[in-house]
Amino acid sequence: MLSDKQKTISLAITGASGAAYGLRLLECLLKADIKVYLMVSPAAQIVIATETSLKVPSQPKEIQSFFIEHFNINSEQLQVFGKDQWMSPVASGSNAPDAMVVCPCSMGTLSAIACGASNNLIERAADVMIKEKRQLILVPRETPFSPIHLENMLKLSQAGVIIMPANPGFYNEPTQIEDLVDFMVARLMDHLQLPHALSKRWFD
Repeated sequence: MLSDKQKTISLAITGASGAAYGLRLLECLLKADIKVYLMVSPAAQIVIATETSLKVPSQPKEIQSFFIEHFNINSEQLQVFGKDQWMSPVASGSNAPDAMVVCPCSMGTLSAIACGASNNLIERAADVMIKEKRQLILVPRETPFSPIHLENMLKLSQAGVIIMPANPGFYNEPTQIEDLVDFMVARLMDHLQLPHALSKRWFD
């Protein structure tokens, strides 16, 4: 059984390119014995099918069963919620998780969060984190950034949100795509204050 004191993190995967970042982060969080509330947008499901070999189902319960089997984890460690599941814990400040990451974060999602739209569960969950002053990390994967994108990111940063674009470093001499993905996931794990051995550190 999971401990009541176990850290809980929400992970939202949205429709920006870079599904590998979100999937690798999910894997690392689960390996770190974190309880994860997962939300996968409809656009993200299309991107995952396009960018990876995974055949992830479309319904929340089926997604949950898929990843529990795929990562061979405790069935209580992962809960998957659909975009209209307003009764889920992430929708209320009274049961908010310890932190939330949107990875990758589309510009549409970032814009909706910046204006407090809360039109779906991902947007509402992010809104909860801001109002409750809990850690929210957004991982935009877009280039170039338009003035509108930059204004939205500045607005969110001023509200305490961490903006961490998917810009991997090269000082660890990556030799494969997985090394670049792990660089970014390592930085996310650092900010979530979770141990890892994904990437060597500067001058380490």
